[in-house]
Amino acid sequence: MTLPGTRPVPGGLRRAEPGQVLPLLLVLGLAACTAGAFVPSVGAPVFAVAGGVLLSRAARRLPDRAAGREPVLDVARGPVLRLSIVLLGAQLSLGEVVSVGVGSVPVMLGTLAVCLLLAALVGRRLGIPSDLRTLIGVGTGICGASAIAAVTPALRAKSGDVAYAISTIFFFNVAAVLVFPPLGHLLGLDQRAFGLFAGTAINDTSAVVAAATAYGPVAAQHAVVVKLVRTLMIIPVTLVLSKGARAPKPWFLGAFLLVAAAHTLGLVPGELQPLLHRLALFCIAVALAAVGLSTDVAALRRAGPRPLLLGLILWIAVGATSLGLQRLTGL
Repeated sequence: MTLPGTRPVPGGLRRAEPGQVLPLLLVLGLAACTAGAFVPSVGAPVFAVAGGVLLSRAARRLPDRAAGREPVLDVARGPVLRLSIVLLGAQLSLGEVVSVGVGSVPVMLGTLAVCLLLAALVGRRLGIPSDLRTLIGVGTGICGASAIAAVTPALRAKSGDVAYAISTIFFFNVAAVLVFPPLGHLLGLDQRAFGLFAGTAINDTSAVVAAATAYGPVAAQHAVVVKLVRTLMIIPVTLVLSKGARAPKPWFLGAFLLVAAAHTLGLVPGELQPLLHRLALFCIAVALAAVGLSTDVAALRRAGPRPLLLGLILWIAVGATSLGLQRLTGL
C-alpha cells in the first residue's frame, strides 16, 4: 500500500525488512544532524540526502521479506516529512511579518514571481521535466530543502528529482555564502539593505545566517526575520500545486499556521523551542535520508548538467531582482 502523496520505491528497498530499514533511516538522520551541526553552511538536509544516495545501492541488497512488510520509506517521506514542516512553525512569530516592514514584501513577492516564471519557461526550453524544474524553482525562490520537502507530496515527485533539486540548491547556497558579502561591499549596501538582499536571494536559512553574519550583526538580524517571513510563501505555493494533485491534502499547512500562532501568543515555552527545532531538523533529515535511499542514481546521471544550469540562471535572476527591486523601491 502506498500512502497519499508518495510513489512506490523502486528496486528492492520496498521489500526490505522494516526492522533493517528503520534503524538505517534513524542512524542516517542522526548522523546528518550531527554533521550539519559541525558544518552548518552545508546543513543536515544535504548530508541526509547524500548519505542516503551513497547507501542506496547497498540498501537494495537487504534480504527480501514479503510477509509482514511495512512501507517504512513511504512513511518517512510522507507523514514524517509533513510533521517536520508543522514543527518549523514554532520558529515563526506571525508578528514578525510586521517587524520587517511592508516595504520588504514587494521584494519577496517579486523575487518569487520571477523565479517561478523563469523556472517554468527556461526549464521547459532546457528540456527539464516539469516536476524537477518546479522543485528547483520553489527551492530557489522560497527556502531551499524545506520548501522542496513541503511541495514534494503535492507534486508526487520522484525521489531522483527531489535529490537532484536539493543538490542543486546546496551548490548555490555555498556559492552565495562566498560571493554575496564581497558583492554587498562592492555595491555599497548598508547592513539593513544587505540583510534584505540575503534574506530574499539566498534560499537556505543556514546560508542566509552565514552570509549575513559575515556582513555584520544588524544584517544578520534583519536577514533572519526576512527569511522567516519568506518561509510563509510555502503555504500559497503548496496550495496551488496541490490543486493539481489527486490524493494529497495539505492539512499540515493549517497545522503549521496553528503552531506559528501559538508561538505568537506565547503558548510555546521558550525552553521548548530549541527542542522543537531539533526535532523538526531530525524529522527532515530522516525524510530526506529516505529520499536518498530511494534514489535511482543512474537516472540522475541521465539528467545531465541541465538542471544545474537552470539553478544557476535562477540564482542569478533572484539576486538581480532583489537588488533591482530594492533600488526601485528605495529600501
